[in-house]
Amino acid sequence: MKTLIGGGIAAVLGIIGVSIWWKPFLQLLAGAIPIMLLLGGGLALYLGFDELKDSWKKEDKATSSPLNVEDAESVDKYKQEIDDLKKEIDTLKTKETQ
Repeated sequence: MKTLIGGGIAAVLGIIGVSIWWKPFLQLLAGAIPIMLLLGGGLALYLGFDELKDSWKKEDKATSSPLNVEDAESVDKYKQEIDDLKKEIDTLKTKETQ
């Protein structure tokens, strides 16, 4: 209850203060908005550049890593399996035509 009463009093005093000091309030607002835009824009540039650097690092790791020996062995294994399947298909085709 105390918080509700305190909030009401603060809101009333704020409305009275803004109505009395309207011009100084606008001057303060006019000075604060460009600073907030400048700081917000600088933060957005920094975060965007940092994200861009991270994506460059991921691309470099993906393109610069050579195939592992295990990868090369599995590629050879799959190539051999494909060749075997092609031979099997050819033999089945020849059996069908006969």
